[in-house]
Amino acid sequence: MHITEIQDPQTWDQALRRLPNPHALQSWAWGDFKARHGWQATRLLFEQDGRPVAAGSVLQRQLPRLPLSILYVPKGPVLDWQDPDRALYVLGALEHLARQRRAILLKIDPDVYYPEDPDQEDQYAAARPYNAPEIARTLERRGWRFSDDQIQFRNTVLLDLRPSEEDLLAQMKQKTRYNVRLASRRGVTIREGDRNDLGLFYRLYAETSQRDGFLIRPAAYYHDAWETFLSAGAAKLFLAEFQDEVLAGLLIFTFGPTAWYMYGASSDRYRKHMPNQLLQWEAMRQAKAAGCLLYDLWGAPDQLDETDPMWGVVRFKLGLGGYLVRGLGAWDYPASRVGYWFYTVIMPHYLDWLRGRDGSALE
Repeated sequence: MHITEIQDPQTWDQALRRLPNPHALQSWAWGDFKARHGWQATRLLFEQDGRPVAAGSVLQRQLPRLPLSILYVPKGPVLDWQDPDRALYVLGALEHLARQRRAILLKIDPDVYYPEDPDQEDQYAAARPYNAPEIARTLERRGWRFSDDQIQFRNTVLLDLRPSEEDLLAQMKQKTRYNVRLASRRGVTIREGDRNDLGLFYRLYAETSQRDGFLIRPAAYYHDAWETFLSAGAAKLFLAEFQDEVLAGLLIFTFGPTAWYMYGASSDRYRKHMPNQLLQWEAMRQAKAAGCLLYDLWGAPDQLDETDPMWGVVRFKLGLGGYLVRGLGAWDYPASRVGYWFYTVIMPHYLDWLRGRDGSALE
């Protein structure tokens, strides 16, 4: 197998799209965006007999004020995880890179899932491998550790976009389907936004974070991410309006056969008109029309428990007709045992100290 570091955006994205289950966070656009926010991207393409068989966009970041770094392969590496020999080769190459760069750790979190429902496994097997138990055992044998620091959501809700629009509506929970139609009857309309709407979308997002109690980053960070993907034709912004007032919005990323519901925001005004349900339906329709086969609703709790803060969110997502899937999650390779201990035990206290001094931290 031949490994090449790719320097050209078109070459990278074309190769990535030829692999099974390529992810937007492995795309050139995401690495380019993160490079403007403290990370360095190295894009490794694995080829065999002249064709791509695996890829990993490896992000590296220095720890603040320390001669130490971490490596992260967001939602990767991308390969056929049901080929054990290929998985072992790629893991070995990434482990070697971590040692070569004297990193504290290497983190991966590929889209690999645990088998739950046999019918569900058949439905999504082509897009998402269901051999997480075998991969977890392989990682453990090689010295990897299940990470306490799950950067991305471990679990999600997936929705198959291959059925007709009529069937997609029929698969929704009855109340969700009713609310989609109710929003239309009450005069809610959906339009596609552009970069001129990003300021408004961020204000809605900030309002949502305050209402629902989750932390967000400064506006400049999100504007950069959103503009990067909109400019690359890899994102769509949808806004729900009522009487010329924007009530809610959502932004999806698209890459290969998948669309991801990455960001959602809403106002408290006119919530009884159900703008969020109509927004999701329009996003599903547009993703399907663009050729996407799968809609990833991006995020679910570990357990379906009404005491979980995300219970209302996941209930909303399941109402759209998707399935809850339980992921492999993030795993760490401790390239330096001492460094890894420092990072996991001492580093949280160190970051608290930095925040107390000047507000800086690793983001």
